[in-house]
Amino acid sequence: MIQLILFITFIVSTGFVIFSLYRKIPVLLKLPQNGHHGIKKNKVIANIENRVKSHYFHFFEKQMLLHTFLSKFRILILKTERFIGDHLHGIRKKAQELDKKAKDKK
Repeated sequence: MIQLILFITFIVSTGFVIFSLYRKIPVLLKLPQNGHHGIKKNKVIANIENRVKSHYFHFFEKQMLLHTFLSKFRILILKTERFIGDHLHGIRKKAQELDKKAKDKK
């Protein structure tokens, strides 16, 4: 019984999809291929959109520059930290050797 209900639902929905495609394909074929819809925008609205887009991308470019600068600065800090850590390790090692020599002399 459940399979019959599911089968009928499947047939009805498939029929509806086919019917919708049959009705809409001619309308879709009449649309332009290049994506333009044929409605011209008002010059004021077009200018506002262009200004918003230019400011947004300019802001995005600033963020990319900031991101690049901060990434390079972080790398420089990590290299400096490693350099200092290596030298501190060497100094501690030499200090331990000197302490060991001093204890051995006593």
